[in-house]
Amino acid sequence: MLEAPNITPPHKVILSQMTDGEGCRTVPLAGHVGFDSLPDQLVNKSVSQGFCFNILCVGETGLGKSTLMDTLFNTKFEGEPATHTQPGVQLRSNTYDLQESNVGLKLTIVSTVGFGDQINKEDSYKPIVEFIDAQFEAYLQEELKIRRVLHTYHDSRIHACLYFIAPTGHSLKSLDLVTMKKLDSKVNIIPIIAKSDAISKSELTKFKIKITSELVSNGVQIYQFPTDDESVAEINGTMNAHLPFAVIGSTEELKIGNKMMKARQYPWGTVQVENEAHCDFVKLREMLIRVNMEDLREQTHSRHYELYRRCKLEEMGFKDTDPDSKPFSLQETYEAKRNEFLGELQKKEEEMRQMFVQRVKEKEAELKEAEKELHEKFDRLKKLHQDEKKKLEDKKKSLDDEVNAFKQRKTAAELLQSQGSQAGGSQTLKRDKEKKK
Repeated sequence: MLEAPNITPPHKVILSQMTDGEGCRTVPLAGHVGFDSLPDQLVNKSVSQGFCFNILCVGETGLGKSTLMDTLFNTKFEGEPATHTQPGVQLRSNTYDLQESNVGLKLTIVSTVGFGDQINKEDSYKPIVEFIDAQFEAYLQEELKIRRVLHTYHDSRIHACLYFIAPTGHSLKSLDLVTMKKLDSKVNIIPIIAKSDAISKSELTKFKIKITSELVSNGVQIYQFPTDDESVAEINGTMNAHLPFAVIGSTEELKIGNKMMKARQYPWGTVQVENEAHCDFVKLREMLIRVNMEDLREQTHSRHYELYRRCKLEEMGFKDTDPDSKPFSLQETYEAKRNEFLGELQKKEEEMRQMFVQRVKEKEAELKEAEKELHEKFDRLKKLHQDEKKKLEDKKKSLDDEVNAFKQRKTAAELLQSQGSQAGGSQTLKRDKEKKK
């Protein structure tokens, strides 16, 4: 009997095995294996595929939504200026391909045109909700396909909603509260105070506190920067206390000192966009783009889209468990739903058949009744015709009798007349003879 050779592996690997009553068994590595390069592989693959990010800008016309987008991404996006004469709220979507270093970004900016311009603002939020749901539905339909191409699919789901608040300095408008309440379960809302240089610094501080208080009292859930990651926990925790951000946008560059900086020039002075003492633009850019862009994408997929997907599949009849709380496979769910659908279809078919038979019977009864009425009418007309015919025949007979009687009288009169003329002629001849004598 041959014994197995004692082969020493070139290196040891970590083995983890979970069994009943046993924990993890760890074997340390004796050499380099190579799976520590997996993050690098993921990074290279992601960089080669590129990234997408979709921003929804919600706010009244004239609050500087387009200007802020140009300032955030340090570029000039093409777009048509919106007017205050829109009959309703419309969503305008534009997609741009941006390149920074070796990273490509497909950026989609969706703007609400005409928001807050109508006299009746009751349904202003509905087009926005419908647009967000439409993007979720498009992604869900792609997921449900037999042949999916999600790696090349353009994900149009909204990752961040920048809600522009007018710098009134008093409180939120009812339109703002209603709209944010309708959107907080569908999108990551980041409230910002637009054109914050329109109010003083003390008023701005009070305005922020007032906005935060109203959002909490009305149960509006805004996006909180994540603090579970130790690398960004401190900065995100600090930035959560600065919400809502007071921002200023400008694409105009002015020379301040020895540097060219984005700023707004006023008769009383200059407001620097990237000066944190003047506004929170830098904080917004850091939190939105440099630190938490991937978390916004992840939250959109794992929270908002999953909620929409779950509700949609439950409406379609798909469930994870049966009434006994036991696991329910997709095949069983499909078969149950199919049988239910076929049963409803058969029931409706039977109802339609019975309805058709009932209507045929009703129609036959109507036709028989109409036929009976026609027969009765025909009999009446026939009897009336016979009576009229009899009357005409009687009248004709009486007229014939009168004609015959008239002819007889005429013949007798002619006979009498001829006899009278003959008698008169003989008398004339007799008188003539007597005269001659």
